[in-house]
Amino acid sequence: MTETVLLVGGGGREHAIARALADDCDLYACASNRNPGIVSLAEAVETCEETDPDAVVDYAEDVDADLAVVGPEGPLAAGVVDALEETGVYAFGPTRADARIETDKGFQREFMAEHDIPGTPWFETFDDAAAAADYVESLAADDEDAAVKPAGLTGGKGVRVTGDQVTHAEAAEYVRESGHGEWVIEERLVGEEFTVQAFVANGEVRPTPAVQDHKRAYEGDEGPNTGGMGSYGDTDATLPFMTEADYDAAVDIIEATVDALGDYRGVLYGQFMLTSDGPRVVEFNARFGDPEAMNTLPVLDTPFLDVLTAARDGESLPELDFTGEATVCKYAVPEGYPTDPEAGAEVTLDEESVGDALLYYASVDAREDGVYTTTSRSFAVVGRGDSIETAEAQAESALDGLGAGFRVRHDVGKADLVRRRVEHMDELR
Repeated sequence: MTETVLLVGGGGREHAIARALADDCDLYACASNRNPGIVSLAEAVETCEETDPDAVVDYAEDVDADLAVVGPEGPLAAGVVDALEETGVYAFGPTRADARIETDKGFQREFMAEHDIPGTPWFETFDDAAAAADYVESLAADDEDAAVKPAGLTGGKGVRVTGDQVTHAEAAEYVRESGHGEWVIEERLVGEEFTVQAFVANGEVRPTPAVQDHKRAYEGDEGPNTGGMGSYGDTDATLPFMTEADYDAAVDIIEATVDALGDYRGVLYGQFMLTSDGPRVVEFNARFGDPEAMNTLPVLDTPFLDVLTAARDGESLPELDFTGEATVCKYAVPEGYPTDPEAGAEVTLDEESVGDALLYYASVDAREDGVYTTTSRSFAVVGRGDSIETAEAQAESALDGLGAGFRVRHDVGKADLVRRRVEHMDELR
């Protein structure tokens, strides 16, 4: 029997999920936007508010969904999984309570400390912005740097790091003026960031290869943080600046967290800082990363649908097989992104023009006369190959026809940048 799967969400991450599922099921989708890539793969796409549990449930019932996959964090925080479960639709994603591991950073840190999760940094939580700002200023006297984080969701753009991006005084002013009430002030971790995403269900954990995202807006790791300008993965589970022991230690942290959560299901995304003392936890996310999903799913040989059906049916999750290809993902964003983005540029690339690379649409406006940018990340191209260098060259070639009105971090996956990561870790160790 062919499974009917509902995909919730309409970004680049969800386009990658759709491509991983479309050949093996009857795929439907609902989102607040009409992603042209998902539209081309799905039987139908319903425009709805994806954070409205009733609207999502109504569409799931309309299409008689057997399964659902929830892509973004917003619907998880809104309880979409809980609502689908109440109507008998199995959703591969955590309940609202379990999604707090991402959606409430204060809860996340306190949970980690309570359960002695390895890799937990020192931290303090505050439910008053003035007190949090005062604490940030007090750290300056001891020359102690910190990561300053709103406790809620900020789309990857809310963190300020003293001693790196801002001074203590600037961070304190940011806290006072941001409008956020709850804050986490924690240890500044120094090293190289990487991500490990794991499929989790029925008490089992199936980790995927490590990926390195690039949050900074501009080349050379300059500028403000963004939702992610690109990412790369290598031909095995590690990255060039990591050892197998580093990767195993990160997986151990994910497994310890899953054990503590109890009945978690979905993707658990561990973002780690590889320090001189090994991996430390920057944060957990309760879903695929964007762009990291676009590195992981294209090289997953095991059908993603098999993971979903095993999770739903209470069976052992399949062991994961991968193609052994390196991947490099590069996002095209509107000029001015993220501080003052300019919408309205036409996307002139399509799936044919990018050649052997993969094209993933993200936040775009599909009109009758073409596809145009909004004010968020527009689309990504992913190159694959037998090395990071080969994959990067394929991604760059795919961008040859990029028109005006876009910006790309061309250094993502370049040999010089990768080498600097390796040299940085060598110095720290």
